[in-house]
Amino acid sequence: MSRPCRSVLYIPASKERALEKARELAADAIIFDLEDAVAPEEKARARQLLVADLERGGFGQRLRIVRVNGLDTPWGAADLLAFAAHPGVDAVLLPKVNGPEDLDAAAGRVAKPLWAMLETAKGCLTPGPIAAHPRLEGLVMGTNDLARELGARARADRMPLMAALGTCLMAAKAAGKVIVDGVFNAFRDEAGLRAECEQGRDMGFDGKTLIHPAQLDIANEVFAPSEEEVALARRQIAAHAEALARGEGVAVVDGRIVENLHVATAKLLIAKAEAIAARSIAAAAV
Repeated sequence: MSRPCRSVLYIPASKERALEKARELAADAIIFDLEDAVAPEEKARARQLLVADLERGGFGQRLRIVRVNGLDTPWGAADLLAFAAHPGVDAVLLPKVNGPEDLDAAAGRVAKPLWAMLETAKGCLTPGPIAAHPRLEGLVMGTNDLARELGARARADRMPLMAALGTCLMAAKAAGKVIVDGVFNAFRDEAGLRAECEQGRDMGFDGKTLIHPAQLDIANEVFAPSEEEVALARRQIAAHAEALARGEGVAVVDGRIVENLHVATAKLLIAKAEAIAARSIAAAAV
């Protein structure tokens, strides 16, 4: 992953102060939100404000994603037109994607890569064709809307959402696309946030969407490989290379078998750590 997505922070496009502050935050990616975070009477002004603000630049290597309103709303077409080829935008995020036809409808209007919100029962039932769409680069779990539609109760273990999370995660991985976990609403609950980040990381998510800057440090830490993990990965690669030199296909590190698949995983982990380190160096230089 050349551009880490450990922390993906929602920023309301109508809040000038929040837009300015976003330039200084340690987020890997920012979702500039024109949808849920903006009141209907503020939609047009927020769009104009965001167009001008992104033209100013200053966001460094952060991935800049704009969440537009749906094409079934009075604002969606104008949103897509405003950011169709905007130089300050890396991708356009479509809300409530139910199938690849929703991506098709936007693809003809936008030159930018597309991302999709998976936040409906219909979308989470068949995420494979969505994830496989040729214009799609990433997927975002919208767990709040999904829980509301399902009538699911809020639980710390997120058991009511596990079927949807797992299905969407498998679809993303099968298609080789980035997928980030849903938000954790209690932004002052650091222990709860850490537990949910660890759960998402262990499942295989690439990062987590966040609703408050106070959540950034924990997400960045949890979704980054630790020094111990990187050291182990390097030892696995070296041990396997030595085994191959001896004419053997399997090595043993810390009492565990190391085969080709473990080496591939180790190389991906190191690449992720190096990408995070490069981003940190670039941010410090700004």
